[in-house]
Amino acid sequence: MYSREESQRIKREFWVAFAEKYPRKWVLYDTKIKDFSFKFYVDNKKAQVLIDIEHRSDEKRTAYFEKLEALKNILEEEFIKDLVFEKNYTLESGKTISRIWVEKTGVGFSNKNTWDTIFDFFNENMHALEMFYLEYDEFIKDVDFL
Repeated sequence: MYSREESQRIKREFWVAFAEKYPRKWVLYDTKIKDFSFKFYVDNKKAQVLIDIEHRSDEKRTAYFEKLEALKNILEEEFIKDLVFEKNYTLESGKTISRIWVEKTGVGFSNKNTWDTIFDFFNENMHALEMFYLEYDEFIKDVDFL
């Protein structure tokens, strides 16, 4: 087990190494939709590429999630297989969001032997999500609220 400081240092090294291997600007929070973002996640058991919809209004959050759900077949056939769609995902904080993700298990930031596998997984899947989003963003953004 690592100390907190050691764990933070390894995480910093991990993200710097990722940025050096794939030096590009990712869409991430720049979706032009409030509280709709793309995220990378890694711990010591898995790596994930996520879409988080965190709108405070359940109605708006659900509407965006349902837009993505309507595109699920296209997303999985043309961009990424094995996505998990969860309309009501509860964060550790207790907040409920909508989340769509793909994950790779058996990898972790503290095992440097898995870093290249994680970096390639991140790059391939985030790139696919971004390409999907850039193609369908107008449809996704076009949500009517009462």
